[in-house]
Amino acid sequence: MKITLKSALLCIAALLTFTVQAKYLNETEQQHINDLKQTALQSDLAYQIEESLTTEVGARMIGTEGDKRAIAWAVDKMNTLGFDKVWTEEVGHYQWIRGDVEAKVLAPFPQPIKAIALGESVGTGEKGIQAEVVHFNTLADLQAAEIGSLTNKIAFVSYRMKRFKTGKGYGKAVGARVKGAAVAAEKGAIGFIMRSVGTDNNRTPHTGITRYKNGVTRIPAVALANPDADLLVNQFKREKKVEFYLKVTAMRNEVVAVRGANVIGEITGSEFPEQIVALGAHLDSWDVGTGAIDDGLGVSMVMAATAHIAKLPERPKRTIRVILFAGEEVGLLGAKQYIIDHKDNLKNHSIAAEWDFGLGKIYSMQSGVGEKAVPAIAELATYLESLGVAYNKGNKGRGQSDMGAVTDKGVPAMNFSPDGTTYFDIHHTENDTLDKVDAKDLQQNTAVYTVFAYFAAQVGVDFRK
Repeated sequence: MKITLKSALLCIAALLTFTVQAKYLNETEQQHINDLKQTALQSDLAYQIEESLTTEVGARMIGTEGDKRAIAWAVDKMNTLGFDKVWTEEVGHYQWIRGDVEAKVLAPFPQPIKAIALGESVGTGEKGIQAEVVHFNTLADLQAAEIGSLTNKIAFVSYRMKRFKTGKGYGKAVGARVKGAAVAAEKGAIGFIMRSVGTDNNRTPHTGITRYKNGVTRIPAVALANPDADLLVNQFKREKKVEFYLKVTAMRNEVVAVRGANVIGEITGSEFPEQIVALGAHLDSWDVGTGAIDDGLGVSMVMAATAHIAKLPERPKRTIRVILFAGEEVGLLGAKQYIIDHKDNLKNHSIAAEWDFGLGKIYSMQSGVGEKAVPAIAELATYLESLGVAYNKGNKGRGQSDMGAVTDKGVPAMNFSPDGTTYFDIHHTENDTLDKVDAKDLQQNTAVYTVFAYFAAQVGVDFRK
């Protein structure tokens, strides 16, 4: 048989691949990984969990009755799934009640407008407010306005979020939602309206947290559905004075304490129970929709992944801990409390990962580990390659959302990138419902987290070094 240079190189590559695969896991462990991968790809457990959460609980903003039901649901579900330990850790906040919004253009061409209060906005009072609107294309334009130039007026920012698979358009758009009301108030405005931070063309506005500044008057803040923001922009094109009416009945009761909780469950490591592989998602959602995508997907896949591993003949060497964080939507409250509650043992958290973005299949992975641990991540990548996950070797990964706060404290991170092309069509809207979940994509995502969790819990690698 004639051996060509190409065939020889292929043989060498195959041997090298096998060597990499065999370096950290033995044959039995490799078989477990392959079995877990197939189980997750064929199982509907994650979807069943998602269906249960959205049907039996639904919307679950911190401090609401829905949130209380979610906490009880999560404890019961983890116990049913065979977790070894399940407990809760209290997270505090204050009360906010959304109320209703009435919005309409009064002049030059009267039109009703679809709008939603931004999270933790103040209300207008029973009479509402009626004022001239001043249009700004971007938050930067609003920031550049002179102090006093918006006295007794309503500020409007019309910047439209751009669509990207990575979701990177969110960063440029979300600033107006978070800061816009405070900036507008500094300029003298009595109200703030903005185009929703979303990529859809539905007449469904997107909510999300807004922030106020101490010492600056708090003014009502709402987001307009994209078509309605277009309508308002078109009215400005007529170069006539635009008058607007806004009534917001939201109530921000900072003297009323409410309680949520991080829900935590573990399967205990067989050899190193004090070493923790942390899988995260946030249990809370906004009070619109049923929280299926944000973050029911994350809740279902990390719970299902751990449940699959729990069915192995023996526990992995390290403990796998699922943390369902409270109050992510209103400021990573659960993550901040977790860091306080676990400050003395964060050093025992071996590596952490969270799901809180995306709707489609995971297509890329990037670690944030010590240099000596990078070869182990390269091996992990070989197990995920068949699932369509490419290996980004940058090693600059940071945990998503809550786990970002945790990994900023020195815990090694793994970041998986899912397809987020349509995520911001749904994000923070009434349309965040179960029908948007693709069962096959959820199986692939769950398989990725299952393989990662088992590998990280089983390998004898210090991911910090």
